Amino acid sequence: MKLLTVILAMLLQGMPFLNQLQKRDSILIADQLEYGVTVDQASDTVLVGWPQIAQPEFIKDIYTISGWKIDTLNMTKGQIRSYSLKGSFVIQPFAEGEYELPPLYVVRLHRDGSTDTLRFKSMPLEVTTIPIDTTTFVPHDIRPQITYPVTFAEVFPWVLAFVGGVLLIGAVVCLIMIGGKRRNEGPVYREPAHITALRKMDRYRSNKYWAPEKQKQFYSGITDALREYIAARYDVGAMEMTSAEMFHALKGSDIPPGLYGELKELFERADFVKFAKYVASDEENATVLPLGVRFVTETYVPEEEEEISPQGRNDKEEGRNDN
Repeated sequence: MKLLTVILAMLLQGMPFLNQLQKRDSILIADQLEYGVTVDQASDTVLVGWPQIAQPEFIKDIYTISGWKIDTLNMTKGQIRSYSLKGSFVIQPFAEGEYELPPLYVVRLHRDGSTDTLRFKSMPLEVTTIPIDTTTFVPHDIRPQITYPVTFAEVFPWVLAFVGGVLLIGAVVCLIMIGGKRRNEGPVYREPAHITALRKMDRYRSNKYWAPEKQKQFYSGITDALREYIAARYDVGAMEMTSAEMFHALKGSDIPPGLYGELKELFERADFVKFAKYVASDEENATVLPLGVRFVTETYVPEEEEEISPQGRNDKEEGRNDN
C-alpha cells in the first residue's frame, strides 16, 4: 500500500526536465538551458508554490539568466478544472565540467489547509568545449580589417571643406596684399576743404541750371558743397542740421556779419526751391555761385597741402635753427 502511494505521487507530480535552447548534440560553455519541472493534476482547489532560486549564481560556475516562467500546458474542464503546469528558468554554464543540478521542490496547498511538498530529483549536466586538433592545427594571423569602397556621400563633405579652405586662404592672402600695397603707397593726400568746395561748386557754373526744372539740382549742389566746407572749417554737424540749426551754431564765429547774412539768405532761398517749389529769378540765380565762392575764399584758413617726410621735417627744422 505504501509503495502504491509513492508510485501514485510520482505520477501526479510529473518529471523534471532540462532543455537545451541552442539545439546541439552537446552542451558547450555559455549555452543556455531551460531547467524546470511539470506539475500534473493541478486544479482550482490546489495552490502551487514555486521555490526561490539563487541569483545570479545558481551553483558554482552556472548562472541564472531569468526567473521562473509558468505556463499552463493543458486543461480538463469539468466540475473542477484540472490542468498541468510547467515551471522553468534559464541557466548558463561558464566552465567546462560535469555538474549535478540541485533538486527542485514545489509546494501544493489544498483548500482544506493541508500541504504537501513535491521533490523533483536532481539532473546531471556535462559541459564541454570545442576540442582543438593539435596535430593539424595551424595558427593564423589576425585577418585584416575589411575595406569598403568609398562613396560620393563620404567624399563630398571633405571636398567641400577643401574648396572652402582654399577660398578662405585666398581671401586672406588678397587682404594681406591689398593692405601691404596701401602701406607701400605712403600717406594718402587729403585735399583741403576749401579746394574741394570750390571744385564742386564749379560744376554748376553754367546758366543751364537756372531753368525751373533744374533749379532744385542747382541749389542742392551749391548748398551741399558749402555744408561740407562749413562742417570741416567750423567743426559743426552741418550735414545733419537744418539751415536754422546750422546758422545758430555759426553764431559767434569769425564770419563777417554781412557775409553771414547773405549766406543765410541764400540757404533760406535754397530751402524754398527744394521744398516749397519756389522758382528763383535769373537775377537771384546769378548771385548764388559768386556768393558761395566769396564765402569760401574769405573764410578758409591756409594749411599745408603736402605732407613732409620725417627726414624733410628734420632738415627744415635744422635750417630754421641755423638762421
